[in-house]
Amino acid sequence: MAETHLTNTQFSSLGLSPTIMEGLDDANFIKCTPIQAKTLPLSLAGKDVAGQAQTGTGKTMAFLLATYHRLLTKKPIDNKKGIRALIIAPTRELAIQIANDAKIIGQHSDLKVGLAYGGTDYEKQRKTLDDGIDILIGTPGRIIDFFKQKVFHLRNLEVLVLDEADRMFDLGFINDIRYLLRRLPKPEERLNLLFSATLSFKVTELAYEHMNNPEMVRIEPEQITAKQVKESVYYPADNEKIPLLIHLLTIEKPERGIIFINTKHNADRLHRYLDGNGLDNAVLSGDVPQKKRQAILTRFQEGKLPLLIATDVAARGLHIPAVSHVFNFDLPQDPEDYVHRIGRTARSGASGLAISFACETYAYSLPDIEAYISHKIPFEPIYSGSLPDIKPATKKTYKPTSKKRRKKTRSERKPQPS
Repeated sequence: MAETHLTNTQFSSLGLSPTIMEGLDDANFIKCTPIQAKTLPLSLAGKDVAGQAQTGTGKTMAFLLATYHRLLTKKPIDNKKGIRALIIAPTRELAIQIANDAKIIGQHSDLKVGLAYGGTDYEKQRKTLDDGIDILIGTPGRIIDFFKQKVFHLRNLEVLVLDEADRMFDLGFINDIRYLLRRLPKPEERLNLLFSATLSFKVTELAYEHMNNPEMVRIEPEQITAKQVKESVYYPADNEKIPLLIHLLTIEKPERGIIFINTKHNADRLHRYLDGNGLDNAVLSGDVPQKKRQAILTRFQEGKLPLLIATDVAARGLHIPAVSHVFNFDLPQDPEDYVHRIGRTARSGASGLAISFACETYAYSLPDIEAYISHKIPFEPIYSGSLPDIKPATKKTYKPTSKKRRKKTRSERKPQPS
């Protein structure tokens, strides 16, 4: 973590449980980020917090520290089949990342963590919950599935965390969230933490309805997009986009680049063209089976896969280090998604490139994006003759496992919002 992204507040000054401090010391975490420095004194004192900060600023650590401290310093009641803390995330990948961060915080504690997310590992997740856990991290659909089957109960919940609350609304999870919130102890009987990239009216309304007089903490960025991101935009015709991308990839040679695209169909088509032109890549979208998605993410995070083609399922909540390039092959239709996409690069003080294509289909989004970020994106010309003659796409398709080859799990047979 870069020094410019830290405050002078040290974790050791906050009165955290010694068990937590052991984990922080092992991970060499010494100073707080701004969102941690402002929210932790409140949450450690038992006050509810609704926090706003950009992605990649340490929100996950802020609520995990408060959660672990609360559970470690408060004697648990006889709570058979009950969980003590519930952390709800909008996507499977984010839930998994939170669980990985929890291993750092709680490595010296006896607190048990369970995961619940759709798409895979139904019986494995159920057995973990049956064996008894303290902290449940998951997506709304699978959590409700297990809850309705009485795998666990929420009667004695001590901590509730809603992460990426604005994304919950975007993905249509708000009815599921309200279903769970109505089954918890009264707000004043638990610690409530809500974190979001934006504290919109809808998110604020949710906070005041289901939290106990929350303190609103906003960490406003100096500018909407990170200073270290070098932005540029090209204006290709639709049929020039793939040759232009291949040309730029050949020149830039990104060690770790994400190519954002708006539809799963075009993601598959682009994957086959890059494959046919010798560019190692993989697709991350909602149609890819969960185990395969995790394998792809692991390869990408470890630097074994240079290019990831992603729909917006990967735009939020993923902690991927050292992404050097972000390509908006398709401009997003929501200006906020542009910020979240290019926020994948230049994290923790590093620099990065964000290259966008304003093509015939999506160029109409550019004025709204530039109005939202309060600056014009520098224009780059396309010189005739500079675009390569590309090889044809490979014939293989990037499809999820077929029904003939894989039986659906119990949870997949039921409608799952996540």
